[in-house]
Amino acid sequence: MKQPSRRAFLKTAALAGGTVAGLSATAKAGPKNVLSPDRNGVLVDTTVCIGCRSCEYACRTAHGLPTPPLETYGDKTVFKEMRRPNTGALTVVNQYPNPTKSDLPYYVKVQCMHCDHPACVSACIVGAFSKQENGAIIWDTDKCIGCRYCMAACPFQIPSFEYEKALNPEIRKCDFCYTRTQENKLPACVDACPVEALTFGPREEVVRIAKQRMATYGNRYVNHVYGELEAGGTGWMYLAGRDFADLKFPKLGASPAPGVSEAIQHGIFAYFVPPVALYAILGAIMWMTKTREEGA
Repeated sequence: MKQPSRRAFLKTAALAGGTVAGLSATAKAGPKNVLSPDRNGVLVDTTVCIGCRSCEYACRTAHGLPTPPLETYGDKTVFKEMRRPNTGALTVVNQYPNPTKSDLPYYVKVQCMHCDHPACVSACIVGAFSKQENGAIIWDTDKCIGCRYCMAACPFQIPSFEYEKALNPEIRKCDFCYTRTQENKLPACVDACPVEALTFGPREEVVRIAKQRMATYGNRYVNHVYGELEAGGTGWMYLAGRDFADLKFPKLGASPAPGVSEAIQHGIFAYFVPPVALYAILGAIMWMTKTREEGA
């Protein structure tokens, strides 16, 4: 069989290098972030949540994920361990003790926070993650290359990867029920909450409602709307009756997280062409060595 020429090999290697360099330029440019002043927001009042986990069931059903019957969600044994969202559950509820009323623990719903300046969008080198005008952060499977930079960049550790799938694994996270809200429907979890612990609406209005509750029922809440400013602001915000650190919320400043992720990402990709050239040279040496051995 005719061996490929050295020139053909080097041409292919150079082409590959140019392609990756092009990706580098795209990454360095950074994503555009278009936000509507009327973008959606949700207020989670942890002093109202009763831990029924109806939101978990509704989320799984709305996204076509396998789920046991609704009546099984009353099982309180799941609260023995802290849970995180994963590929099979895009939102979960955890239980925390109430130091003043032991019989009334706090329940905290966890899902993607839908940051106004999302680190996952900034870190994605191929644009698989995008921030929509209505505030939702969504993921495009056709663009994703499985690098998982989004997982490393997220300050809330939310995106999860289907490690168990050998073919076509996906990144999974809450998508703010993007399809439902585009049809003027409530997010599935908000619609399912029986005690109205979740308040959905324009983000500015949600912030106003949160501050009004704190002013009206001062003894009920700590004086902090988590998510109003954290990481540059998030679409999901929380009220709580005890310090947010006690509820395992990460302590974050007001600076957007992409400032860190972009510095790391651009440091890696800004000088990516020389390594590609080096790999091409090493590949050429390996090709020539193999050709000589086969000839011998």
